[in-house]
Amino acid sequence: MVEYAPLDLPDNPRLAGNITHFARALRRGGLPIGPGRVIDAIRAVEAAGFTEKRDFYWTLHACFVNRPEHARIFAQLFRLYWRDPRYLEHMMAAMLPAIRGVQEERPAQAAEKRAAEALLDGAEAPPQEEVETPEQDALIEVDASLTMSTSERLRTLDFELMSLAEVAQAKRMLAKLSLPIKPLPSRRSVVSFGHGGLDAKRSLRAALRRGGEMDGLALKRPKPRWPNLVVLCDISGSMSQYSRIILHFLHAVANERGAGWAQVHAFTFGTQLTNISRHLRTRDVDAALKAAGAQAQDWEGGTRIGQSLAAFNKHWSRRVLGQGAVVLLITDGLDRDDPDALAREMKRLHLTARRVIWLNPLLRWDGFAPKAAGIRAMLPHVDSFRAGHSIESLEALAAAISKPDDVGEKKRLLEMIETE
Repeated sequence: MVEYAPLDLPDNPRLAGNITHFARALRRGGLPIGPGRVIDAIRAVEAAGFTEKRDFYWTLHACFVNRPEHARIFAQLFRLYWRDPRYLEHMMAAMLPAIRGVQEERPAQAAEKRAAEALLDGAEAPPQEEVETPEQDALIEVDASLTMSTSERLRTLDFELMSLAEVAQAKRMLAKLSLPIKPLPSRRSVVSFGHGGLDAKRSLRAALRRGGEMDGLALKRPKPRWPNLVVLCDISGSMSQYSRIILHFLHAVANERGAGWAQVHAFTFGTQLTNISRHLRTRDVDAALKAAGAQAQDWEGGTRIGQSLAAFNKHWSRRVLGQGAVVLLITDGLDRDDPDALAREMKRLHLTARRVIWLNPLLRWDGFAPKAAGIRAMLPHVDSFRAGHSIESLEALAAAISKPDDVGEKKRLLEMIETE
């Protein structure tokens, strides 16, 4: 934790009131905090003292945070509320378009918008000192984002940088997004009454039943064979925000009629593999993801991609990878396992699946390069390598999933590895 210079204490301190107001901000940010927790926090601070900021942080953390996904929002709100006396100005700069250069040049950090919404609920911008400037030197900066519609800007916005309202709107947009697939070629056929090829066997059997008289020809057409969709989703700490929103999208795919998939199987992994397929079949998305989150005990934990893939290849691949299954692998590839073991498991997965498509949120960076050992081990064993950090990237996936020649960014990144 960063060390700060000591702050001057006011003559009439109101620590209990500040803790109460801080709890209200946390509640607006999505943390389930009631009056009992606020009272416990005040008593805990009274018992632990207020001498070290680190101790104060972890005291409030122990009272207010009980789920891993809430830790990041708590950290942002604590940093803004308890440290910077100009936090309101910084938050207004993060939330509103800027004129006269008030907005900070840096992009919003993860969970910072959600923290800003919690702190700015009903607040107004701090008064700015008016400075007279000559007319010839006056420059007005216009935020170009205002020229885009809200939905268009939201399509390209990173999931990690969305506010609570933007996340809710993004989930509604993803619920309408489909992931269609074309049927696979099949040797089996079904009866056709309108058009199709000649079914010689059925025609001859019908003639034999009539004593050899043939009064018509039976027709047949190829029977459509739909593949399975198998999703392996990383829910470790670095992927938690992306995986939660993408699982909303996968729930819509699993419950969509006529999309073409025979079955949708979903697995989450962090330090262990968890099958959540039956939860995605629940029509209510909130109930489905709540049940999936309760079953998967390794949310926002470590990452063991090689170990999880080994468990999938051993226990599940023969069950779900039939019928020309398409595997959707959602992870950043940052793994601490042995790269050689990870490469072996990826090769085995690639051989048993019809296609393996890797969605990696790290591709949102223009200067992304395959430096991590896990990414280097996995990249040769996928058919397509695509970004998965925004609604626009998922729309691109929907357009490319039926194209067998689509490789995404795989070819370019492999050339970067070869030239090193």
